[in-house]
Amino acid sequence: MNLARYARIWAASARYAITRTLMFRGDFFIWALVELFWMTVNVLMVSVIYAHTDTVAGWTKYEMMLLVGTSMLIQRFLMGFFWSSIFEMGRNIRSGYFDFFIAQPGNVMFLATTRKLDPDSLVNSLVAAALVVYSARQLGLHPGALDIALYALLVVCGVIIHYCVLVLCITPAFWITSAQGIEGSYFTLSEFSRLPREAFRGAANVAFVWILPMVLVSNAPASTLLHGFDLQLVGWVVGITILWFTVTVVVFHRGLRRYSSASS
Repeated sequence: MNLARYARIWAASARYAITRTLMFRGDFFIWALVELFWMTVNVLMVSVIYAHTDTVAGWTKYEMMLLVGTSMLIQRFLMGFFWSSIFEMGRNIRSGYFDFFIAQPGNVMFLATTRKLDPDSLVNSLVAAALVVYSARQLGLHPGALDIALYALLVVCGVIIHYCVLVLCITPAFWITSAQGIEGSYFTLSEFSRLPREAFRGAANVAFVWILPMVLVSNAPASTLLHGFDLQLVGWVVGITILWFTVTVVVFHRGLRRYSSASS
């Protein structure tokens, strides 16, 4: 695969998305404010909880703020770079418009999941990053360059795993008439990413921390800032990221072979 060529394709799509945003500024500001309101509600909820307790599953208020900020940062990147394209994929499969991507000279999965960009989510990623920085300062943390680099790496891994889960929730549209109920399951799973993994015990720990690592991918970068480099944790997250991406590619291309185009 020619990476430079795909980078140019993505850059062209990004320019189009930004141009469209400038044409419809009202939509941009409304959706940016809606996301900002949702983020504010999450932060206020943490503040309310910690007004009545000092710790939750061993996490103090600003440790939890750092975790919530990390989770929101991962989700804002997912929403900004991939959400619109992936969410429309199920509808495109059902309508036959998916033919457009198959006809393009390139990797279908890349083209179908990166065509659109949401600048409003990317702008709010700065708010999430500011919450992480603020929480780290309140905790008196002074992470070194290695800690910051590992945090960034684990955030990228988190985005990739969220991407994989979302694509896998949409992919059943290749086999069944409507996958809307399955598509909505992503939101349920993503809610767990803002919780500390110490809060999960027994079967819940196995299911939502290790099998469906939605909790782990936000906890891992936060723990790196709080406690420093953990080789086993970083290795595990990178390993499961590669595994989930491989499974997603295989499942997507199996579904692609089942696709019936609008012309068939």
